This record gives sequence, C-alpha cells and structure tokens, in this order.
Amino acid sequence: MTDKPLSVAVIGAGMAGRSHAAGYRNVNTVFGAGLPPVRLAAIADANTALAQDAARRYGFDRALPSWEAVAEDPSIDAVSIVVGNDLHRPIAEALVAAGKHVLCEKPLAGSVEDARAMAELERGAEVVTAVGYTFRRSPAIAGIREHVRAGELGDLTLFSGRYWCDYATSPAGPLSWRFQGGPGSGALGDVGSHIIDVAEYVAGPIASVSGASLSTQITKRPLPLGAVVGHNAAPVSDEFGEVGNEDTASFTARFASGPVGTFSVTRTGFGLPNGLAFDVVGVGGRAAFDQHRPAEYLFDDAQPEARTRGARQVVAGPRLPYFAGGVPMEAPGVGVANGDSFTYQARAFLDQVAGAAEPLPACASFADALRTMEIIRAVVESSRLDGASVDVPVLS
Repeated sequence: MTDKPLSVAVIGAGMAGRSHAAGYRNVNTVFGAGLPPVRLAAIADANTALAQDAARRYGFDRALPSWEAVAEDPSIDAVSIVVGNDLHRPIAEALVAAGKHVLCEKPLAGSVEDARAMAELERGAEVVTAVGYTFRRSPAIAGIREHVRAGELGDLTLFSGRYWCDYATSPAGPLSWRFQGGPGSGALGDVGSHIIDVAEYVAGPIASVSGASLSTQITKRPLPLGAVVGHNAAPVSDEFGEVGNEDTASFTARFASGPVGTFSVTRTGFGLPNGLAFDVVGVGGRAAFDQHRPAEYLFDDAQPEARTRGARQVVAGPRLPYFAGGVPMEAPGVGVANGDSFTYQARAFLDQVAGAAEPLPACASFADALRTMEIIRAVVESSRLDGASVDVPVLS
C-alpha cells in the first residue's frame, strides 16, 4: 500500500454519476485499510451548473466542462464514464489512450459493434477496464449466488427475472436520449441489462433466447427545451418526436446448464419505482429477491420436519457478502441500500487499480458487458423472427 493518493474523476453529473461520486467518497470507510488515500479530483459535464453542484455536494476538487478535460489531465488516475450510451466508446478509447483506468456504466455502448470495439480495446489495455453492474454487490443477491454455488438448491430448473419500473409512464415525459435508438436500446438496454447480468451471475451463462416480444406503449413524446437530468421531468415544447425503442419486452431463455429462464422488463409499469426481482428454483430449494426490499431475501429448502417447511425471511447481516465491514453498524436488520452497492463497486474497482492484497471480487469486464449486449441483440432478433429461438454467440 502506497501513501500516494489515487486520483479519481466522474464524467457525467446526473443521477448515476452522482451515485459513482458518492461511492468514491466513501471507499475508504469500508472494508479496512486496503487502499491508498483517494483524491476526489473532478466531475465533468457539459451542463456546467450540474457539474459544479455535484462537485460541491460530494467534495470533488473542481468541475470540468467536458470529458476531454478529464482525458487531458495527467494527474487523474481512474475515471467513471456515466453519460449517454453512444458516448461510451469514444470516451473510453481516449481515457485508455491517456493511461487512465476506466469504470463504464452499463450498457457498455450504444451498439453491439461499439461494444465489440471496446472489448477489443480491453484486450490490449495496460489499465483496468470495468463495467458497473451494481446489483452484483447486493449482499442478498450475492448470498443467493452462494446458495446456488454450494448446491443448496440442487440442480436448477428455473430462473424467473423481471425489472419493472415506472419512470416512463407519463406521456408528458421529455424525449431524452433514453428514448432514442433502435430496438433493444430502450427498456432492454437500460434495465434489462441489469436483470440479464444478475441471471448469469446467479444461474450461469445463457445459451439461447426465444419467444421474444417488444412493444412501445407511448410512441411519441414532447421535445425537451433544455437538458434532461436522469429520469426527471423537464420543460418541453409543443413539438413531439417519435420514440425509437421499446418500453416493454419479454422473452424466455435456456441456460447452458439446462434451466429455463423467463424474463420481462418495462419502464412503463405503474407504481414500480425500481422493481428488479427474481426467483431461482431447483429440485432441492428455492430463493427469491425483490429490490424493493433490498435488505432481505426468501429461502426455502427441505427441512427435516415437514410441518415447518416453507419460505423463510433471511435478513441481511454480517454473515452475508459485503455486509461485514461494509456498513457502519454491523448488525442484522439495519438495512443496506442502492448507495451501498455503488460504494462497494467503487471499492472493488479501486482495489483492482491499486492491486490490493485482499480485494473485493473484481468488477465485470468489458467482455462481460459485451456478452450482455449480445444477449440483448439475440432477444431483438427473436422478436423480429416472431419468437424463434436464437443462439447467443460464444465469445472467445
């Protein structure tokens, strides 16, 4: 461990960018003294007022008006990319060329072609490249994965996953970049990428998809008059533009190890602010998780006494991954939430950058995130072929 500070920056000052910023601010408050001091160098955004506000809130040294200013600053070591998907590739290429470590938000890129180029960039990079799949850092989800890995559910038969959100239910919501792009770049790319990654994290690789259906409930939206931050409302004009991607999607899958998967995602699900949930079922047990109750999961197995069998609530506590050392009050029942996951993710990324002696499990790679995008492409192709089965490419 060195005393030389590790200098970090965030490109993008919106909702997710602020989550990355808060994560970096907290990395040395969790899991012991495995990192050098962290310098909170800069937050960059073309919306300079937004960048200045985020820098003030999270204690970063300065706000910058562009991602290029981050790439050109030799004092910055590691950077989070948290902007529109189409910008991920050029920013990542510039940062890697400048010798900076990169943590990129999901989905990896605006197209599979760009994602492939980024995965190829990763092959030859001499820096750490990683992707932000924060649900891997949930103590409850990681705990369920441990049950599966230990064989406590027996041979798996089914994974049923969903990510239902309500951020796009209002037809008055502005036509931001989230509603641009072709099939697969809407709810599938935004929230579907998370549940697909969780499915493979828990149940292993997906071999094929079928039965896919994509639909758009709100086909036109008003044009914004200014910048749109996250999922927030914004002033809009009287002009409308066409929505170019899906609000809702569903599909089935076959995992390489045999289980069946069923998936549905939506951004127009009324009353569901952040509804990622799944059930994983085997011949000897089952488990279930719901992000609306993030500090617990349900678990059921064959107890010796049949009279008392049934699903039981497992409350997050120090026996689960990430909890011990990851919260100020290490006691069951005190909760764990979305912000904690971003802290754990930032810590895992900087553990990789610093070569920590006892690192957290490594972040997903660009190659991992390319695989998610290949699955999304297969879902879109299945939909185009009226639900036909489409194999997921095996990446070398």
